[in-house]
Amino acid sequence: MAEKKSDAPATNMLWGGRFTGGIDPLMHKYNASIRYDKALYREDILGSIAFARANSKVGIITNNEFETIERGLLEVMEEWKQGTFAIMPNDEDIHTANERRLGELVGKDTAGKLHTGRSRNEQVVCDMRMWLRDRIRDIDGQLVAFLQVLAKRAEAEIDYLMPGYTHLQRAQPVRWGL
Repeated sequence: MAEKKSDAPATNMLWGGRFTGGIDPLMHKYNASIRYDKALYREDILGSIAFARANSKVGIITNNEFETIERGLLEVMEEWKQGTFAIMPNDEDIHTANERRLGELVGKDTAGKLHTGRSRNEQVVCDMRMWLRDRIRDIDGQLVAFLQVLAKRAEAEIDYLMPGYTHLQRAQPVRWGL
């Protein structure tokens, strides 16, 4: 059975400003990425705090507005950490979810100043780079630990022989530790 088309106009969606009709539930499911990118909540919030701080330093927002935004975003981050953040039906992605919640906490007027001078694409790229940087650090640590185990095993088993290979064919025997 097909789902009923939503009566809610798409205008309340980030991309729906020029639409007047409702959104088909299948399109909503297809377009929503919140299931996947909620893993970026930390990076999205930290990047937004840094951007708001920069905007306050150059006078685009006041220091008071920055402090309000920062306090609200840190509260949003705590909700994610505690598992109490409530994802709403129109939260298409991590960015709209965090911004919606920020608006609920500090007011839409102040929260709306968060994106002054920053595109959504810049925000997404920043989030992804920060997330990737942290995952690479995790992998680096695991790789170092793995190499340490290999070095210990090679030292302990220096006398074990195994076949060496050249061009995918067995060649002369080599020591496991080499």
